[in-house]
Amino acid sequence: MHRKIRVAIAGAGNCASALIQGTSYYAKNKESVGLTSYNLAGLEPGDIEYVAAFDVADSKVGLDLSEAIFAEPNNTVKICDVDKMGVNVQKGEVLDGIGKHLSEKVKVSDKPAVNVKEVLRDAKAEILVNYLPVGSRQATQYYAERCLDAGVCFINAIPVFVASELKWQQAFKDKGLACAGDDVMSQLGATVLHKTIVKLFVDRGVKIDETYQLNVGGDMDFYNMLDDERLEDKRVSKTSAVSAMAPYQIPMRIGPSDFIGFLQNDKVCYVFIKGKYFGNIPVEVDLKLRVVDAYNSAGVIIDALRGTKIAIERGISGPLESISAYCFKHPPLQKSYSQAKVHFLEFIEGKRPR
Repeated sequence: MHRKIRVAIAGAGNCASALIQGTSYYAKNKESVGLTSYNLAGLEPGDIEYVAAFDVADSKVGLDLSEAIFAEPNNTVKICDVDKMGVNVQKGEVLDGIGKHLSEKVKVSDKPAVNVKEVLRDAKAEILVNYLPVGSRQATQYYAERCLDAGVCFINAIPVFVASELKWQQAFKDKGLACAGDDVMSQLGATVLHKTIVKLFVDRGVKIDETYQLNVGGDMDFYNMLDDERLEDKRVSKTSAVSAMAPYQIPMRIGPSDFIGFLQNDKVCYVFIKGKYFGNIPVEVDLKLRVVDAYNSAGVIIDALRGTKIAIERGISGPLESISAYCFKHPPLQKSYSQAKVHFLEFIEGKRPR
């Protein structure tokens, strides 16, 4: 009999939809495509059990989670049917979760907000995954605090800095709870591709003169980021991941660029790198990547959830450095992708303490 991972979700958007669909898909189709491994220390995707969910959208609050993930404005592709889960989406506090642009598309439920701490405790949740909209600083901190109150570990999938900040690291450690984050790294997304190419240039002795990364998409995440003030942490997160791959400062511009509605949940990324190799001969890389955005994070979060469950079983608290470096853009300690994967697997095998 497999151990269960009892998971709560804050934000039932496209990424939550991909995660929940993916969990169901891999429980029925025992394959490892998109996962580090189908089985990690005895834990499989089907061992993830969703026990609570929070949102503020009128279109989702009150619905079973299996239905809410397909409710508008969600627009990612459907890969499988999801059985009724018996978990109703409950209304959380709005705080700064709905920005100026997003408020044009999302009607906030008029139902009263629930006591998140009590819901988490009653559901016996072990881990909460934060999938709130980008820029939700107050709301993210609110859920982190409720996790501390309720004795629940925290995985932060968005670019608000919790697991990478000393204050929060110490708070979770003091409570004997683990945290991982920040800002989920796609399986094959713009940032992991960009940082890997930059590392390749550096390792091969090519001097990088300048680089940029532009991203466009058509989901509510990109619409929300039309609010310039909600972009700052996202730019910092993506830029720090790439700049950490070089031992010198590189002029660069990285971040979300625009909303294009007809792209739906597709994200299109453009990466440009210009440099010099032997004899100061110029070299340029100019590439385009197109992905279905939500599914790019789902397998990574399934790995992060299983890794965090292992940390819980081992009594590890505070920031999970190996999981965070492997699964997130802005971890407590930046590593190259190849090094991060090795350290993640060593942690799973018990060869690395955190």
